[in-house]
Amino acid sequence: MYGYQGLGNLSAYGIGSAYTWSYILVLVCFFAALIASSRVKSVYAKFDEYKASRGLTAEQAAQRVLDYYGITNVSIQHIPGELSDNFNPKTNIISLSDSTYGHSSIAAIGVACHEAGHAAQHAQGYLPIKVRNAIIPVCNIGSAAGIPLALIGIFLNMSGLVYFGLLLYAFVALFQFVTLPVELDASHRALKVIDETKMLEGNEYTGARKVLTAAAMTYVVAVATALANLLRFVIVFLGNSRRSS
Repeated sequence: MYGYQGLGNLSAYGIGSAYTWSYILVLVCFFAALIASSRVKSVYAKFDEYKASRGLTAEQAAQRVLDYYGITNVSIQHIPGELSDNFNPKTNIISLSDSTYGHSSIAAIGVACHEAGHAAQHAQGYLPIKVRNAIIPVCNIGSAAGIPLALIGIFLNMSGLVYFGLLLYAFVALFQFVTLPVELDASHRALKVIDETKMLEGNEYTGARKVLTAAAMTYVVAVATALANLLRFVIVFLGNSRRSS
């Protein structure tokens, strides 16, 4: 069609080269994710060996964060698993895993306080977490249907469907992008309370900060990976859409 003549030779337009670089970028992000995940586990294991001098358990530390922010409607429970800690705003429950609950290590306290930080975000109406919650339904649809719709658009030679599929998939990257400040803020809240209430001091506080910083890097990599995948799909699908037009 008009405007797309001669795109059979994609390399002449730099599309082939762009795809190659986008694929390399995805691979780099993949290995970066593996490194970040390994880093979290190693840093956690290191500081899990050091017990807090005040003898607080992780759940007691999380409760102090809740008390600091005046939160009275959130409970703390034990769940099975390793580093599967989370806060559920629907049930107002902080769930601490086997590696955290009942432990008085620097690492466990840092993680537990981080989850309590999420509870504080919800209690105070933190804007980024509202945005993240608002786009979750669309993100789920985009994750499941975005790429299949783009493929169907290519097959049916419907560029509008290709664009729509890519737009839906873009919400996956947007979700990761919005999640990053949410996670960083939860850690900031946790460390603030740890410091001000003197739950951990000196090297203990430094250790907790290192644990949360290592965890934050996984979210940084997740953003980069989502953007790299989006770029790759845009290049592939738009290139194929133009060739079929």
